[in-house]
Amino acid sequence: MAKVELDKLPLSIGKKTRLRRILYDHGPGNGLAMILPVDHGLEHGPVDFFGNPPSQDPDYILHLAEEGNYSAVVLQYGLAARNMANYAGRIPLILKVNGKTNIPSSENALSPQTATVEDAVRLGADAVGYTLYVGSPAQFEDFRQFQVIRDDCERFGMPLIVWAYPRGRAIEEKGGRDSLYAIDYAARVAAELGADLVKLNIPKFEEARMGHQPKPYDTLRLDLHDAVAKIVRSASGVPVLISGGGKVSDEEVLNRAKTVLDAGACGLIFGRNMFQRPLPEALDITRRIQELIRQAATGSGSQGH
Repeated sequence: MAKVELDKLPLSIGKKTRLRRILYDHGPGNGLAMILPVDHGLEHGPVDFFGNPPSQDPDYILHLAEEGNYSAVVLQYGLAARNMANYAGRIPLILKVNGKTNIPSSENALSPQTATVEDAVRLGADAVGYTLYVGSPAQFEDFRQFQVIRDDCERFGMPLIVWAYPRGRAIEEKGGRDSLYAIDYAARVAAELGADLVKLNIPKFEEARMGHQPKPYDTLRLDLHDAVAKIVRSASGVPVLISGGGKVSDEEVLNRAKTVLDAGACGLIFGRNMFQRPLPEALDITRRIQELIRQAATGSGSQGH
């Protein structure tokens, strides 16, 4: 597990101050994070809330974030501006500053800017999130848009968390968006372009598509631990957060959490795995994961299932 030691990061005072609130003052602490992202209404549409209708209400999400002692909640501008006032200072906010719907094809994926870093400062955010589509034919425009956000983050002392997502026809032709090649490349691109933290998905190994990946990835078969360790190394010292993906069983959530932390991730981003559950169930699994993280951080044993 890779705890984030702020004193060792080449960041400004403002960025370190805000990251301390996320990584030490809230959540499991000890330089580790458990983050609740809820930008799904824009990215996926209302469909993600069908399984647990109360989760469509921002108050449900913010209550879960506060009661579950999450390190931060991730929101788009509209929900943050309308709903964070009653939780000001009680839940760290990561403001997503770009986003898109999933209605158009992803062949030329681009996530347009939806808010500014100045908005994030005004809303009391402790970081901003930016979705970068690595490999998309629109990457020229994406990189230029990212540069503006990155420069503003430096100016305002705002940590920049990059959602590094492989997308586009070329990515699909070379093994797919979830291949080790694609995610490994995305990790390195985020580091090269100036991310302060990078959020990545877990690589998958689809036997039928292995041969489409460039060498040596086409023959590289790793278990979950070693695959995550590989992408952590490719991030070149930028702390890595790993996505929880779609809803799975409690046992799989806990096993996945332990494995990715053991492999060097500094934290977990669990959205649907949490908010698609009834509140008591969501709080229970949240506390179990956070206890697992604390035990792993202190070396006091592993969480029982």
